[in-house]
Amino acid sequence: MFPSSALKLRDELARGEISSRELTEHYLNRIEQQQDLGAFVHVAEDAMSAAQAADKAQVRGELGRLHGLPTAFKDLNDVAGMPTTYGSAAVDHPVATRDHSLVQRLRDEGVVILGKTQVPEFGLSSHSENLVAPPSRNPFDPQRSSGGSSGGQAAAVAAGMIAVGPGSDGGGSVRIPAAACGLIGLKPSLGRVPSDVQDGYVDPLGAPKLTVSGPLAHDALDAAMLLDAMRGKDHYLPLLQGSYPDRLNGLNIGFSAHSPFESVYDISLSPEAQAAFKQGLGLLGERHRVQPADLDYATDYPETFATVWTNGLKDVPINDESLLGELARDYRRRAAGRSLEQNLQAGSRLKQIAADFVRQWSAFDVIATPAMASIPPLIGHYTQSTADRDYMLQCQYTPYTSMVNVASVAAITIPVTTTSDGLPMSIQLISPRSDEGLLLALAAQMQV
Repeated sequence: MFPSSALKLRDELARGEISSRELTEHYLNRIEQQQDLGAFVHVAEDAMSAAQAADKAQVRGELGRLHGLPTAFKDLNDVAGMPTTYGSAAVDHPVATRDHSLVQRLRDEGVVILGKTQVPEFGLSSHSENLVAPPSRNPFDPQRSSGGSSGGQAAAVAAGMIAVGPGSDGGGSVRIPAAACGLIGLKPSLGRVPSDVQDGYVDPLGAPKLTVSGPLAHDALDAAMLLDAMRGKDHYLPLLQGSYPDRLNGLNIGFSAHSPFESVYDISLSPEAQAAFKQGLGLLGERHRVQPADLDYATDYPETFATVWTNGLKDVPINDESLLGELARDYRRRAAGRSLEQNLQAGSRLKQIAADFVRQWSAFDVIATPAMASIPPLIGHYTQSTADRDYMLQCQYTPYTSMVNVASVAAITIPVTTTSDGLPMSIQLISPRSDEGLLLALAAQMQV
């Protein structure tokens, strides 16, 4: 058996104590044995040959930060030699001829790519179900969702098909599946990962760019290691391996279960979510000052966010609109029906709302919220009715995540307890000053 720690595996690979071929074969077997979870939509045919090449490079001393370590990528990222579906039956699925910039960054660090993992259509949703392939299921209860949009990644890490996985987060898409599957999920601040801002920090509407790349991992050390590799700089792992987590005390942490979606939806916490929030606050209170935060969010946030979030759908080249899922089809039509002036107004307003989020949160060192409002929903929970009901149900499950993307700051979800049925539950911590090191150190403290 191999250790679950990606850091330990990385170090054993570097020392030649295990080979990439051994590890790759192990994970390929795990993927084959657990096909029913639906985590992978494509398995690389050349994984073993890539592992062999990594072993030869290891002998020569040519080591990247993740040399020989197998991983996978979401089926939203192009990986050369593999098809990209974007989770949609309505678009072509070409075999990519070049890597996405993040894929290339990690390939340069020596990863062995095992394949592509399941996502919702165009990464829109907080589940990973689509019309292309079977849904990604939760390893802790396969009748339930593994979250989204990095749901396949989270299921793969939690089920031991890969040791650590890069995800992307445009409204919670790293933190939601991490919380569903009992993992650390870090959403870095905008720009922390250079490949996220190669074309700037704002979207075409002038609104803050929502999507960033971040790690899904078993613990804070693994998350720090992957974040360093994604950035191409050693910073967060050395920080966590030093004395910083032990020295970190006395932070001013404000907690709130208030959501900006409350102006339009009934937002309530299940007993399991309440218990997890209480447990997480108790762990934080062992070393830090924890107190209620009086937060007052803009009532027009839900409509403004939805306008900006779905705007890009109108520009996606669709072969057959009837092959779109209900949510993507409905929201694409709405996006196409809005005027440029409406879109620009929404972008401008979202910038104002973002500034207000940061202003309020900055009264504290960290803001704590529930991670999710309930246990992970059953497969099919969202997709049985209209697009509006689908969206409402998603907001009710994930009422605290998208506001962090709008604010462009950093946040992390940390598992803190399990339910009586064995489902992991988490807490979310937000750094209004975009201090990923602080969040990772808090995660390390809480996971001891």
